[in-house]
Amino acid sequence: MFDVKVYTIGKRYNRVGRVWRALQHLLQAENADARGCAGAFLQHQKLATIEDVAAIAGVSIATVSRAINEPGKVADETRRRVTEAVAKTGYTTNAMARSLRMRRSNMILILAPDVGDPNFSNILVGLETEASKRGYGVLIGNTQNDATRETDYLRFISSNQADGLILFTGHLPYGFGNEAGESRLPPMVAVNEPVSDSDVPFVGVDNFEGSRVATEHLISQGHRRIAFIGHSTTKAVNMLRERGYRAALEGQAIAVDPRLILDGDGTTESGRAATEQMFVRDVLPTAFLCVNDATALGVIISLNARKYDLPRQFSVMGFDDISFASFVTPSLTTMKQPRLKIGEEAMDLLLALLAGKTPEKKEVLLRSELIVRNSVSRIGRE
Repeated sequence: MFDVKVYTIGKRYNRVGRVWRALQHLLQAENADARGCAGAFLQHQKLATIEDVAAIAGVSIATVSRAINEPGKVADETRRRVTEAVAKTGYTTNAMARSLRMRRSNMILILAPDVGDPNFSNILVGLETEASKRGYGVLIGNTQNDATRETDYLRFISSNQADGLILFTGHLPYGFGNEAGESRLPPMVAVNEPVSDSDVPFVGVDNFEGSRVATEHLISQGHRRIAFIGHSTTKAVNMLRERGYRAALEGQAIAVDPRLILDGDGTTESGRAATEQMFVRDVLPTAFLCVNDATALGVIISLNARKYDLPRQFSVMGFDDISFASFVTPSLTTMKQPRLKIGEEAMDLLLALLAGKTPEKKEVLLRSELIVRNSVSRIGRE
């Protein structure tokens, strides 16, 4: 077919210019057989190179490199042609070998205490979407708050199967809690809950500001006796949301009643139990601000069981806007987290760290949005 002699020694081709022009002419031809012959010609070379991929895709070597290493910077159609050319030539195998030599896997390990958490899935979509744009994949480790499971998942790091960490856990992996231990971990970013007493960058919602806005909404509806359910001395998210609640009350010269602040671990049962405890104490608010939507559901369950008319007799407000919030009765007024954006921002920050860049900020706080539904009403309204 070609009156050209090809040498693969040293990965160079004799008369390269003429061969490439001939191949590109055939690859662009309307005749499918001609295109197939050209592809087969290069596919059968034992040592596929980036030049082979460029010839089949009809693009420059620099474009092939960008499509492989920075796919988000290449047009979809060009990226598709490069991907097909990589598959035809077998250049993927070479790229993988190079990745191993460079001790890079282009995978990110995500450690989450509970993948069933309603906040997790949409943040994960944002993480995965941004990673995919940049040529990375994700591995998910469901730790179940188990130290052994966390340690086991770190084998992906030690065996170079993952390049970086996304932490949903609110703490460093067990066994890496001091400065020396932290230095042995790869670049990492915390989401959902910050890692206290560490330099780990955090991307999440502004919990203080969101809770302050939520409390001010209740105050605007005439409420002065507002309970907060979710007090904690260990969970950073709970503490920040309680501070926002206190700040809003103090900003309106409303005294903070410690009897209206109850512990809660963020579960539906803790919301139900805290509400029952208030009735036992005979210290009742007109409105409940809950640390999250699951807690708010527990409050609603307890009040409905006692046959109260909601929201006429009690208003209930949540935080997060998880999937069921609009389906409970009454539908839940809450603060919506921009979960997709949180995931995208966190992955973008982590990949910048992996590229050796210094982040402009160690903390990226996004605003939550007030979602008004039916669980809050103006006090005294019939």
